Amino acid sequence: MSAVSLLLVLTGVLLNATAQLLLKAGTNSVGQFEFVWHNIVPVGVQLATEPRILGGIACYGVSVVVWILALSRVEVSVAYPMLSIGYVVSAGAAWWLLGEAVSPTRLLGIGMIVAGVFIVARS
Repeated sequence: MSAVSLLLVLTGVLLNATAQLLLKAGTNSVGQFEFVWHNIVPVGVQLATEPRILGGIACYGVSVVVWILALSRVEVSVAYPMLSIGYVVSAGAAWWLLGEAVSPTRLLGIGMIVAGVFIVARS
């Protein structure tokens, strides 16, 4: 895989992980909610005007463009497993930025993901 291809794949992965973190931070500020008939509009307005949620949606939009560029250069059987790196980035950033717990079992799973991505990338 060329340096440009790898950069595109990793950029897509990081944008996707960033989108997840922004969406979570946005929902943390809105609080827990349920979509039921009487609160669809108020909750919808809250979500639609939350800057972190809007940022997350923007990151997803850009990530789609970057991912299409990546797929034009890399086989999908190689590129798609690389999205798993997002699990590693998201778990680490959620622990660091959002105070989420990362248990030993979760760390073991993350290690297995890293090993799998390494094996696929080397193939």
